[in-house]
Amino acid sequence: MKEFLTRHRWAALLLAMVNVVLLTGALAVLIVIVTADRGAAAARPDAAAAAVQVVQAAGQVNGSALLGAAIAMAGSAVGAGVAVAYTGAAALAAMSERPELFGRAMVVVGLAEGIAIYGLIVAIILVGKA
Repeated sequence: MKEFLTRHRWAALLLAMVNVVLLTGALAVLIVIVTADRGAAAARPDAAAAAVQVVQAAGQVNGSALLGAAIAMAGSAVGAGVAVAYTGAAALAAMSERPELFGRAMVVVGLAEGIAIYGLIVAIILVGKA
């Protein structure tokens, strides 16, 4: 049993380290993207103003709304997954003892799945504004 717990602790530690590396890489890319626009505008103000006019003429806007939509969808999907995992396990345990609880258990699992739908609606609204 002790060997089993030790192996899983190392797996959790490895997963945490991979997440830290991915987060660091994502933050580095974000910093490069944010500072690249300011550096170009400071070095060549005429070129930056012309680029802004071209982008506005093409009907494109800042990607902040798209980033917000991605965060809303990802967060709601992860939250819904966690909620369905716990409520689904509890619903199956309850139904194994009392099968007549099927309807109530499915309502609770359906409410947990609704979290992802709310995130999808928010994402659609944000993409519509982009």
